[in-house]
Amino acid sequence: MGYDLHITRKPEWFEDTGPEISLDEWKAYLDSDVEFTEEGVAEARTPGGDVIRVESDGLAVWSAFSGHGFEGNKAWFYYSKGIVSVKNPDEEIRRKMHAVALALGARVQGDEGELYGPDGEQLADSSTSSSTASESRPWWKFWR
Repeated sequence: MGYDLHITRKPEWFEDTGPEISLDEWKAYLDSDVEFTEEGVAEARTPGGDVIRVESDGLAVWSAFSGHGFEGNKAWFYYSKGIVSVKNPDEEIRRKMHAVALALGARVQGDEGELYGPDGEQLADSSTSSSTASESRPWWKFWR
């Protein structure tokens, strides 16, 4: 579990309809930014020794992240269904997400609908969007 932030063009990131970032657009961005590597596969070992593996077209790592490689840490950017998501991003990653969003004509939005600015901080005027997002989301989409 964790808290995700999303690079999206949709009014609310979880909506099924609305303008999307295409996989081709995302890959073109990755090709243009030397700080990214498209990996397509992510693996992690659990404390019990099991390996968890995720394969996804458009899965990328931001290698310029200052925490990159420390204790196996990587800043993963996950593309799915027209949005790009990052789990538990710190301020540095949120700043990079904002730069990516600008390049893609999108914005950075949290799970509860709040928006983030160029400094990686939540925008003050997005607090009303937060309550609206959770109230307008269908109850059965609690995981999105």
